Amino acid sequence: MRIGEPGRERPAVRVAEGSYVDVSDVVADFDGDFFSRSTPEHLAHLATVAAERAAAGGARPLDGVRIGSPLARPHQILCIGLNYADHAAETGQAVPDEPILFTKSPNTMVGPYDDVRLPRGGDKTDWEVELGIVVGRRARYLDTPEQARAVIAGYVLVNDVSERAFQLERGGQWSKGKSAETFNPAGPWLATPDEIDDVRALGMWLDVNGKRRQSGSTATMIFDPCTIVHYLSQFMVLEPGDLINTGTPPGVGMGFTPPVWLRAGDVMELGIDGLGTQRQRVVAPR
Repeated sequence: MRIGEPGRERPAVRVAEGSYVDVSDVVADFDGDFFSRSTPEHLAHLATVAAERAAAGGARPLDGVRIGSPLARPHQILCIGLNYADHAAETGQAVPDEPILFTKSPNTMVGPYDDVRLPRGGDKTDWEVELGIVVGRRARYLDTPEQARAVIAGYVLVNDVSERAFQLERGGQWSKGKSAETFNPAGPWLATPDEIDDVRALGMWLDVNGKRRQSGSTATMIFDPCTIVHYLSQFMVLEPGDLINTGTPPGVGMGFTPPVWLRAGDVMELGIDGLGTQRQRVVAPR
């Protein structure tokens, strides 16, 4: 985890429900440099330090502190579109033969409980609960999906907020609708792969104003995390700390008849099994 005000977050380890241990004297930040050095031995040492400090009474409550994104601003945020068969069906589009790739501006990343700000000129802002992959080491031209397992540092809950008017009505460039400020809440924590029993069997959900909008599972992903990482490495060099958003299950606002869009004052709440929950208030443009 990363705890503290924007721009002043400190690295931390979640040690129990509702508590954390500060490890800012052990690691500078959870950034590209950290992930590039995150061998199993390195992570085991960090876990040992956190456990010892918690046992000695060093755990602190999460109540009343700001939780930031669990990783520092990445080199890039890569996104996979239409990666759930049931979501492709609700949008009336064919299941893709290869992963659909678009990018999202790295400065969209905010904490899991920060406000989401509507963009100027947009009126079709949408929600998307997603599984995020954090890259743990530099990867290029991986030979097989199996090799990608060693590249994945962990998984994180993400809300891939989207402005559909920009995405679909402004020249066909999806990145336009994905890159407004605050459009990538991430966290509250990063879970290492050993903490997830089966990444292809995680329940996912998202509510708007207390009403369930999305309910799905990573079981319906078309391309699994290892396949995605292997595929992307054929086209670009993946760097430590990069984030990959892997698509969303059905229930996005665009899929309703008529469509349902976010408005100032709305509240989004979302979660993925093993990766915690988020809550964002939607605020007006500025």
